[in-house]
Amino acid sequence: MPAPRLRTAAVAACLALAAGPLGACGDRPPETPSAPAVATSAADAGGMAALTAAARKEGALNTIALPRDWANYGALIDGFEKKYGIEVSVEDPEGSSKDEIDALKAHRRDGTAPDVVDVGGTFAPGAARQGLLAPYEVAPWDDIPDEQKDPRARWYNNYGGYVSIGCDAKRVKTCPATFADLRRPEYEGQVALNGNPTMSGSAFAGVYAAALANGGSFDDIQPGIDFFAELSRSGNFIPVESTPATIESGQTPISIDWDFLNLAYADEFRRKGADVDWRTSIPFDGSFAQYYAQGINRDAPHPAAARLWQEYLFSPEGQNLRLGAYARPVLMESMARNGTLDRTLAEKLPTVEGTPAFPTEQQQAKAGRTVDRNWAEAVSG
Repeated sequence: MPAPRLRTAAVAACLALAAGPLGACGDRPPETPSAPAVATSAADAGGMAALTAAARKEGALNTIALPRDWANYGALIDGFEKKYGIEVSVEDPEGSSKDEIDALKAHRRDGTAPDVVDVGGTFAPGAARQGLLAPYEVAPWDDIPDEQKDPRARWYNNYGGYVSIGCDAKRVKTCPATFADLRRPEYEGQVALNGNPTMSGSAFAGVYAAALANGGSFDDIQPGIDFFAELSRSGNFIPVESTPATIESGQTPISIDWDFLNLAYADEFRRKGADVDWRTSIPFDGSFAQYYAQGINRDAPHPAAARLWQEYLFSPEGQNLRLGAYARPVLMESMARNGTLDRTLAEKLPTVEGTPAFPTEQQQAKAGRTVDRNWAEAVSG
């Protein structure tokens, strides 16, 4: 929890009364709301009504790397715009987590920077350490599990899923169900990741999952790199970023990606009548779950809108919209307890065994450094 900040009004009052009767400073004057740019909660900004009014006055929200087909961002953006009358712009919709952090650095204080970011688990702590993110506690802060948030409220997870293997059954005779299956010669030229793991959180998770399936651990991601190096040498792994377009064209008939993306792609292909039979398996030999973190730019051009966006994403409406695209809301357990969870949508999630475990911030940082150092040479050499 952010440390309490001294309010200017309170300090000034005490100084003015210092020469007065004893105990004068014990009668604390009412605290004045903080400006949105430094508010650490909605209450700190004067309450939700005041925060909403300030955000509507700003009238805009800058975002980056939010594809409409990713974890229901299309519906979330439309819902936010309709509810608050604030225009949401999306720079570089297909960008990576690294692109988001780079944009925070490149456009600091020039008015064009992203107000908010949505990044993979290895990127948020680094951005916080670099002083790029502002502390802010959303209304249900206490319901977010401790391991899913920064104790100083500079980032907090919002949704997540499990690494899965998607496969076009129309182009692949027998779809793989495990990482071990991906070694089969029949999959030559067919296996892809959703991006480069040195830049993409989803691709990085795929390497972590492969490590767990091949003798690695949260402390040792190298077996995952070695696995993809082996697939690259055999010709099974192709360095093409999988997208709905590459899947539909047949370029990436097998894709290692989040389950919420693979499941949503299947719905999309059915709706449009595409010649794709997209099926999803969660590999039991490399079960890996992770969440995506939200953060507010410390120098956000629209600080009130940035904070209101966070409140919307963590509201029951926002969390249930995540469920509508198979993403697992971080507040799922607390919403189930308080009756705000859409149980019909929750029942559509794939069944998984056991309780998910998550690498620590230190383990993720170590794994990230290992991937940055070894990936390029391993898959190209």
